[in-house]
Amino acid sequence: MVSQRKKIIVNSIVGLVVLFGVVFIGLGLHNKNQNKGQIGAHNDEWPRIKSEKTITIGLDDTFVPMGFRDNSGKLVGFDIDLATQVFKDLGIAVKWQPIDWSMKETELNTGNIDAIWNGYTATPERAQKVAFSNSYHRVTQVVVTLKKNNINSFADMSGKILADQNSSSGDAELNAKPNILKKYIKDNKAVGYDTFDKAFNDLNAGRIDGLLVDEDYARYYISHQDNADNYQIVKGDFSMTDDVVGFRKGDVGLQKAVNEQFSKLQKNGWISDLEKKWFGQ
Repeated sequence: MVSQRKKIIVNSIVGLVVLFGVVFIGLGLHNKNQNKGQIGAHNDEWPRIKSEKTITIGLDDTFVPMGFRDNSGKLVGFDIDLATQVFKDLGIAVKWQPIDWSMKETELNTGNIDAIWNGYTATPERAQKVAFSNSYHRVTQVVVTLKKNNINSFADMSGKILADQNSSSGDAELNAKPNILKKYIKDNKAVGYDTFDKAFNDLNAGRIDGLLVDEDYARYYISHQDNADNYQIVKGDFSMTDDVVGFRKGDVGLQKAVNEQFSKLQKNGWISDLEKKWFGQ
């Protein structure tokens, strides 16, 4: 009887130890994940990035000519060249991380990437979530259509199907300034695509009538098509916008370092030469 009681007591103690162990591990994982989620709010990660000599940058790897894959699968583009040069001068290697563009700020603020750099336009809405670098390039939004659609102005999109990229600067402009284009299009709403290449496929197939996209993308894409003469770029009254790099609010050291490099590369003409390489004269 005593032996049985002793056995019960021992088993109870073992059970309690296991239970406390599970709770302790669970709390540890919770705190770790919680701290990771708060990385952007409290920490300046620049010392870590300098120490590791590596930075992870998020991008949409289909966004020509800013950051995309060539026929061999290699990442190329204006932003690829620029970021590589900026961090080369700082002794830091760039690790490019393709992401869901609609989740870019979340990816940044949870610490999965250290910066958003891929034709990322400064907007008031985005400024609430992230910090911006200085502007390094300016562009406007245009509508790409097929000449056979006979669309020569935004007003000609009346009742027509317009597409854009989900959570893109073009989509933000469309909704922020509805009297420029949105009021004309079918259902006063654009069809959203994850990537522009899919939207261009549907434009060619006649499933949409126009595609809202920044002018750099439009001109580069069209110039590399066998049927380039079939396309038309239609301009409206959208204003010029600024391309910037997105940082976590706490990463003031990283922000300062990149801005200093931009100033240097603008003064010596390096960025101007890069614009000619990717966007033409």
